[in-house]
Amino acid sequence: MEPLPVTDSSDAQSSNMCKLIPPTLRENESYHVFLSYSSTDYSWTLSLVDVLEGAGLSVCYHERDFTPGRTILENMSECITQSQKVLLVLSAEFVRSRWCLLEANMSLFRDCLERKPMVPVLLDQDVCVPLHLCHLTYIEARHPDFINKLLHVLCTPNSDLRGSSVVPYQPPSVYNGKALLPLTAANEDSLNSWDAGVYSEMDVPDQLRLIVRDQSTYRAAMAIINQVSQTQVWLRPLWKRVVAYIAGLCFWKYDDRRRILLEMQKAVGKANVLMFAQKVLMGCRSTSKIYLVYISLDSCRQEFEKQFSAQTSSEDMFRRALLYFSSGYTCCLAKKHFPFTTAPPSGSSGHLPGGVCFCHYVSQMLERGQWLDQ
Repeated sequence: MEPLPVTDSSDAQSSNMCKLIPPTLRENESYHVFLSYSSTDYSWTLSLVDVLEGAGLSVCYHERDFTPGRTILENMSECITQSQKVLLVLSAEFVRSRWCLLEANMSLFRDCLERKPMVPVLLDQDVCVPLHLCHLTYIEARHPDFINKLLHVLCTPNSDLRGSSVVPYQPPSVYNGKALLPLTAANEDSLNSWDAGVYSEMDVPDQLRLIVRDQSTYRAAMAIINQVSQTQVWLRPLWKRVVAYIAGLCFWKYDDRRRILLEMQKAVGKANVLMFAQKVLMGCRSTSKIYLVYISLDSCRQEFEKQFSAQTSSEDMFRRALLYFSSGYTCCLAKKHFPFTTAPPSGSSGHLPGGVCFCHYVSQMLERGQWLDQ
């Protein structure tokens, strides 16, 4: 798309721009808006920056405002945190760019946690908007009154944007079931098929920093998973495996591979008993990768309370469900594929709009007599 015609604004447009007053920046804010865009759209975006800053707005974009020497994730997290709003320049290249999609995911979670409005700007009408952004109402860059509409939104205080038809506030439920970047085992390069992956317990990874509030809970969860490598792997030295093979015990190779994966899935289930309160679930179908999804199980937990109201064990039943089914459920959400029809039971809308909620998954797996990933 051609750069914006910033020098030939009409008198009426200039008059409207002058009437708009940028919101006051709070103590912890440095920018009115953070711009997320693909490098191929740099010229168009730079012309937009000129328009916005000409209207008195403080704009943040990575070519100019990222701090040298820091990681991209660190810069993005800090700049988004210090901005009142996030503007997404949606183009075909933006959708294809993994870096931009990661950036969009981070701002989505910040929006979810701290009610930060997002302003998607659609450069071309034929752009296929990513699934995790399609619930947001966008502004078309080709609209003749685009600049005035955009400035009106950016100059409106966040507290006045509730119910806006341009940038609607969404409840946290719209983010349920969104996959995060998976965790990779620290020993992946040297991992044998009969061994268990080991995962870092030192710090919360970048994709969870905006979500997990209790780092000690995360470290405790990873410690549970790492216990599989410490206590369940037999004959780890390769020479012992060779001796066992020569002795006619080669069946151990295939038995161990299945057994270790099963132990990993059990450990992930135990970890999820801790992590579900942080709105994060884990899942594994291999020993070298752990899938992550952002999801709230509050409604499903209440469903367990209703179903087992005559008993005193509703909480125990919910935790048992986490132990046996949460790993498989997480993998299905992350891969967007379930081993059954995704329609909720008759008369129920489910607790995950557009997807399969946890209690529906549990009921379906119990009907099939399947536990863990059998």
